[in-house]
Amino acid sequence: MSIFSSVELAPADPILGLTEQFLADASTQKVNLGVGVYQDETGRVPLLECVRRAETEITPAPRPYLPIVGLPAYTGAVRELVFGADSPAVAEGRVTTVQTLSGTGALKVGADLLRAVTAAERVLISDPSWENHRALFTRAGFQVGTYAYYTPQGVAFDRLLADLRAAAPGTVVVLHACCHNPTGFDLTPAQWDQVVALTAERDLVPFVDMAYQGFAAGLVPDAAAIARFAASGRPFLAATSFSKSMGLYGERVGALSIVTASPDEAARVASQVKIAIRTNYSSPPTHGAAVAARILTDPSLRAMWDAELTGMRDRIRQMRRALADALVAAGFRGDVSFATAQTGMFSYTGLSAEQMIRLRSEFGVYGTDRGRICVAALNPANVGTVAAAMAAVS
Repeated sequence: MSIFSSVELAPADPILGLTEQFLADASTQKVNLGVGVYQDETGRVPLLECVRRAETEITPAPRPYLPIVGLPAYTGAVRELVFGADSPAVAEGRVTTVQTLSGTGALKVGADLLRAVTAAERVLISDPSWENHRALFTRAGFQVGTYAYYTPQGVAFDRLLADLRAAAPGTVVVLHACCHNPTGFDLTPAQWDQVVALTAERDLVPFVDMAYQGFAAGLVPDAAAIARFAASGRPFLAATSFSKSMGLYGERVGALSIVTASPDEAARVASQVKIAIRTNYSSPPTHGAAVAARILTDPSLRAMWDAELTGMRDRIRQMRRALADALVAAGFRGDVSFATAQTGMFSYTGLSAEQMIRLRSEFGVYGTDRGRICVAALNPANVGTVAAAMAAVS
């Protein structure tokens, strides 16, 4: 008798499983709009010029283990990027930033930290949210619920506030800083002010996930939610990633920042973060962090990165407009404003699970059953095909 004889077959990951289906599809017209990967106008994941140049400037050297918390040049540069060069919280020594295995690793380390050192037992994520949010916090031992977020017209803000107001003190609330995944609808500055005030009033624990900094309006405005929470003086956590913004997907370059009440508290929290990292993966990898640090600290590379980010952001906007126009031309039976009203890499189309299944089985167009598509995977060569397929199932 094998010790694994009673192990059940787990369902495929709702996003990565789509890629497996896509690769097995023999269609020559297939389009993968499931995985959140930025692609250029030729349908390829680009190698950013700032990354290419940074790699040529890094002198080859032995690669011993990094410190548990990561490459110091990297963590310092990330802290400044996320919180701003003039952040009082940073200047006062109240922010601990550690290198993680991309944004997913930041969420996992943060979840383990909160479960180990606080009384937090419940987490709220948006309805809908990135599928892995629920899985990460559930596996860390939390009870995971939701707060209202989406309507076809935008954020269900009154219901969102009601759900947060009803949450018990100490509840962890996962919030998307910008480019909400999967809906593409973001809070306005005024709405963020209300959310920050309400989390303080109800003694909730904000955990801000910022995987797409630079893809909505720019590096600084996209971090405005974090600046608001920092200004509140309340403790919170923030997960960041350079997978999308630098195209460093496979390098797993991310960070977790924890804002505390005092430098002494920050030091104690940092000691516990080290335990969480040590018992997960011991220490982070070198190369991706060195590349990101070089880009963030070299003025010419930083300017180049900002310009390339602007180009990616503009291309996504162009594809949103092109999709809306193509849907109208193809006779889509529904409101096409979702394409241009939303922002970032993803759009929530409003199509049902049955319609999304038809898109895959009949037309080779792959998106999630919740109706999410990756707009960043559209290009002039496939947007017409996608629009025609969506119109056929509408």
